[in-house]
Amino acid sequence: MSAKPEKPFSEVVIPLVREVGELVSPYFGNPGIIKNKSDSAADAVTELDKQAERLYAERLHDAYPSIGFYGEEFGGDTDSERYWLVDPIDGTGHFIRGLPFCSTMISLIQENQPVFAVIYSFIQKDLYVAERGKGATKNGTKIHVSDRSLKRAYIFHEINFNHRKNIATFLELEQHAILVETISAGFEHAQVADGKMDGRICLNAFGKNYDYAPGSLLVEEAGGIVRNIGSDTYDFNNHSFIAANSRVYQDLRNLGVV
Repeated sequence: MSAKPEKPFSEVVIPLVREVGELVSPYFGNPGIIKNKSDSAADAVTELDKQAERLYAERLHDAYPSIGFYGEEFGGDTDSERYWLVDPIDGTGHFIRGLPFCSTMISLIQENQPVFAVIYSFIQKDLYVAERGKGATKNGTKIHVSDRSLKRAYIFHEINFNHRKNIATFLELEQHAILVETISAGFEHAQVADGKMDGRICLNAFGKNYDYAPGSLLVEEAGGIVRNIGSDTYDFNNHSFIAANSRVYQDLRNLGVV
């Protein structure tokens, strides 16, 4: 007896992501019990993070039992040929305070690269979807990165200043573009993919793979360039990278920044 064919990922994942958004959004700015995972004010967790991740794990296992699962709160399996990476609430600190720079996001990893991704900004009700080779959409409409040059650019940054050379890079960037930081990778990558912002640069960034895999695919499929610093390729396990429109990328390359 032949195995049942898999349902298209969008058919399962998009309704699930919306369901997670409906689960958590009523508690925006008032999430109940909060625990800090480290000394950083941004590194917090609520019971909603855990509930959302359990929901993802259960539903995805039911729909795709052969695909592994790894979430921010409970970990999981990254040894499978394919596995889901899930951040149930990206920007939990913002969510707690009632700031809109938060999302729920998921990506499918296959052959060590993201091939399908969804970022849902559940407060604005903006749903971003990307599938490798098929482009990127916002609420079902195709999106594309901007065409601005570096001197007209607004660039998000996530730069670890514990590395001395990163301080020099930051100061150089400040001379050429407006730098912005919300500390929410999902929200920021979505704005780059949608052409509202012009790039995002990470230098020894603080997050994990689930923070960057969805957005990197979204920017790439929206016509952007995603590359590791000092490289002509991108490995999502390397958290020093640029995701930008082609003009900004080339300008930064000419400056020797990337």
